[in-house]
Amino acid sequence: MKVLMVEDDARIADVIRRTLTESGYAVDLAATAPDGITAFEIDTYDLVLLDLMLPGLPGGGMDVCRRIREINSDVPVLMLTALDSMKSKVQGLDVGADDYLVKPFHLVELLARVRALLRRSPRAQPPTLVAQGVTLIPATQTAVRAGRTIDLTPKEFAVLEYLMRNAGTIISSTELIDHAWDSNYEGFSNVVQTYIRYLRQKLSLPGEPDIIQTRRGAGYLIAADG
Repeated sequence: MKVLMVEDDARIADVIRRTLTESGYAVDLAATAPDGITAFEIDTYDLVLLDLMLPGLPGGGMDVCRRIREINSDVPVLMLTALDSMKSKVQGLDVGADDYLVKPFHLVELLARVRALLRRSPRAQPPTLVAQGVTLIPATQTAVRAGRTIDLTPKEFAVLEYLMRNAGTIISSTELIDHAWDSNYEGFSNVVQTYIRYLRQKLSLPGEPDIIQTRRGAGYLIAADG
């Protein structure tokens, strides 16, 4: 899942970004209202975390939320703000926010709100993914094959989840990087190949078929059941 966070407080942004990344989300960061709008216009996100008090536009986060709703009426928007007045909450919801979290907040609550919004999103996928004998439960980041639970890192889980959500479709390395890594990723070019190798080692015991197929020059595929 890919998240856009629009937050001008660098300290808060860093803490939230690390928390989300450790939970398997890819996070892009914008620090001003115009930068947040630009990021949303050029990329696709599963959820937006939006500070209310942002520099760059008179309406701050309210203006960003209005523009997001002009572009996409479905993506969940969670407003984060230090303003705890009823008026601010109503204004935020009226311009299109789906939920409202007042600072300071506990990170465990933030993660719970994120999971809840993603479950309710019209774009939400089934809570359990099944393909080629593997069962994936995104809510708990659990993978099971032949009755055994497979221990995956958040990044391994993100790659496997995207492949399983798109079972039957060839997914390119570029698409996997766009989904599982943030837009500032500048690491080594064969990172996807490396994580595919990790997944194959963990998913298959000796004698079990490899569920991830490589289509040379095109990408990777997990066949759909049936």
